[in-house]
Amino acid sequence: MTAAAGVGLTVNGDPLTLVAGPGATLLDLLRGAAQLTGSKRGCNSGVCGACTVLVDGRAARACLMLAADCAGRDVVTVEGLDGDPNAAVLGEEMAKSGAVQCGYCTPGIVVALTDLFRSAVEPPDAEAVRHWLGGNICRCTGYVSIVEAAVRAGGRCVGSEPGLPAQ
Repeated sequence: MTAAAGVGLTVNGDPLTLVAGPGATLLDLLRGAAQLTGSKRGCNSGVCGACTVLVDGRAARACLMLAADCAGRDVVTVEGLDGDPNAAVLGEEMAKSGAVQCGYCTPGIVVALTDLFRSAVEPPDAEAVRHWLGGNICRCTGYVSIVEAAVRAGGRCVGSEPGLPAQ
């Protein structure tokens, strides 16, 4: 049996070495050793999107990534988006729309949409937002309010300098 090993990675801007057991996922590492519980364990098979984080700047399912494969990588969790102007704009719009009910899916949705805003060259329309959120399941809202909030937020964020809301 293989022993636990240290995994060196950057999490939310901080270089860390965290101990991961054999077969541990990035989600196990974040929620356990790093004590970052914003990323949720939902389906544990990459279907629900509750565990979405940014890995090297792109949205990824933390439950599907082995912790050992994340050595040397840059990981940003929903906690790491605190202070990100685009995530703040999205949060404001989601609150205005009533797009948050139980909140379980919200961290993954915020991370996924932050990736969309950073990648898009023009503000996304409702169809683009729905496509981008195809891997995020929300059982409470029915998505209408989430999509509306994302379209409004995208109009304020996309086309600006990375991390700065559009004027």
